[in-house]
Amino acid sequence: PFIALLGASAFGLSLAVQGPISNYGAGVVLIVTRPFKVGDTLTLSGLTGFVDVVNLGTTQLINEDEERITIPNRKVLGEIFTNSNVYKVVEAEVGIAYSSDPEEAIRVIAEAVQQIEGIASERVPDVGIESFGDSSINIGYRVWVPTASYHRTRYALNMAVYKALQSANITIPFPQRDVHLIQQ
Repeated sequence: PFIALLGASAFGLSLAVQGPISNYGAGVVLIVTRPFKVGDTLTLSGLTGFVDVVNLGTTQLINEDEERITIPNRKVLGEIFTNSNVYKVVEAEVGIAYSSDPEEAIRVIAEAVQQIEGIASERVPDVGIESFGDSSINIGYRVWVPTASYHRTRYALNMAVYKALQSANITIPFPQRDVHLIQQ
């Protein structure tokens, strides 16, 4: 009975320390290989934040809402993650009326997005005709913004584009349908 108890205890102990040991092993691999560093922005399992602390057992992220996210290192090493460093791209589009001048709209939007504080100075925003819709010419824009303030900057970009188009009297159309009634 004593040997069986000892064997069961050893088995239980090995199961209990398996998680922490794998976290520490993964932590050593992360520290040695350095796939990311403190300050980088990671997206992992649907969570995004900038790396605040990397230690042997866990990696800690801070998200845009200033919440601390602690992830066991075995999860970090075992998942596919995106390291977007300091900047992340905002991709958006806005429709203008077919009667509007698309070159003027592109110029107005390009000027508006350049005015937003904090956008990446080393990456020029892309602005151009994205597509042709049923009721509009869709102007797309891609702007690299600080990952730590992605949503706030995206909202500011969209408002700046809207106000710039309004100031330039460029129409953002409503979807339209023509209905033809045929009487027999």
